[in-house]
Amino acid sequence: MKRKLFSLALVSAASVAFAQQDVFALTGKTSTNIVFSDFRTIDVNHGVSGAAIFSAESSPNVFSQQQNRMITEVKQSFNNSQAVSMASLAYDGLNGKLVYIPMFSSNVYLLDQKSKDITLIESNVVKTTSCDLASHITRMTTGYDRNIYAMSNSGSQLIQISRKDGKYTLTDLGAVKDDSANGENSIKMMTKGFGGDMVADADNNLMVFSASGNVFKVSPKLMTTKFLGKVSGLPANYSLNGAAVNSKGNVVIGSARGESMYEIAMDNLQAKPIAGNLKPVIYDLASSYFLGEKLNLITASGVDIYPTKVEEDFINIRLDDPKITGNVSVEIYDFAGIKVMQKNLPSIEKNRTQRIELNNLKSGVYVVSVVGSNKKVILNKKISVN
Repeated sequence: MKRKLFSLALVSAASVAFAQQDVFALTGKTSTNIVFSDFRTIDVNHGVSGAAIFSAESSPNVFSQQQNRMITEVKQSFNNSQAVSMASLAYDGLNGKLVYIPMFSSNVYLLDQKSKDITLIESNVVKTTSCDLASHITRMTTGYDRNIYAMSNSGSQLIQISRKDGKYTLTDLGAVKDDSANGENSIKMMTKGFGGDMVADADNNLMVFSASGNVFKVSPKLMTTKFLGKVSGLPANYSLNGAAVNSKGNVVIGSARGESMYEIAMDNLQAKPIAGNLKPVIYDLASSYFLGEKLNLITASGVDIYPTKVEEDFINIRLDDPKITGNVSVEIYDFAGIKVMQKNLPSIEKNRTQRIELNNLKSGVYVVSVVGSNKKVILNKKISVN
C-alpha cells in the first residue's frame, strides 16, 4: 500500500498553474570566481527569469537561533548571510523558506521570501576549509522525507538538516561510499564527481549531477552512491552547476558560465535546450518537486483537495462531478504509509464541497486519498501540515 500510494501521480490544476514560478536560482556575476548576486525565481516553462527575491546589496534582518535574538553580521567575512562565495541552495517547501550554506562556512541560513528576514542556524558540523576543495559544500536539496541534505564535493560529508519543535539541527551522516561497479567513475574524483548539484526522488534517494555531467544515485539510508551515466546532448565543456526538478518531472540544469539552461529526461539522461534566451549565471537551483512525482491536470472532473499547505487544521474536498455518488470516504496516510485518519463524506449529492477537520494532526507530509463507493481511489494528493 505504501509504495502504491507514493508512486501515484498528484493531480491538481492549481498545482500546475503555480509550478511555473517554483524553480529557485542562486545566481552570480560573470566572473572566473564565484561571486554571489541574488536569489530569484525562474519560469522554466517559458524561459523567463523572475525578479530578485534577495540580493547581495540587500540589508537583511538576521535572527540567531542559538542566541535567540537579532544579530549584526560582519559582511566582509565568510560567515555571513551575504557571503561572496555561495554554491548550495534548497527549498524548504513545508515552511516556504530558501535554505543555503556559504561555501567556506558551517553556518546555515534560512531566507523567508515574504519578509526577507533571515534565520541563522549556527553549527560546527560542517567541516569545510577554504584550502580543501573536496570539503566544500556545493550540493543541496530537500529530500522526500522533508529533511534537507547537503553534500561536499567529494562526498566526504553528507549533512542532514532537520526541523523539530521549531528548531533546526544539523547531523553529519558521514561519508558516502562508491558502489563497487562505479570503477573509475567515482564521486570522489575531481573530474568525475565534484561540483554540480543534486535533486531528490520519491524514494528518498539523492541524485547528484556533477559539474562534468556525470550522474550518481545516493542512498542516505545505505550511504552508498551508484554511477548512473553521463548526461548527453550538452555542449563540449559545459559546466553543470545547478539542478532542480520541474513540474513535468524532468531535471532542469544551469551553468555558472552563463550558458543556456537544459531539461534532462531521467530515463535516458538526454538533455534538450529550454526555450527562450535564458542564460543566467547559475550556482545552484532548487524546487519543491521530486523525481517520480508528476503533476498532471485531470480531465475536467472537478475533483480537488485543498489547501495543500495546511495551516488552519482543515482541508476541503471538492467532488464536483455528478458521476461520483454513494458512500465516499477520505483516508489520510503519513509518510510511512500508515493510515492516521479516515472519515466518511455524508450527502455528497447535496454538498459537493466538504470540510475535513484534521484534529490537530502533527506537522508533516501526508497523502490524502478520496475513495469511492466501489473502493477505488478517486484522487490521491500530498499535503503539508504546518
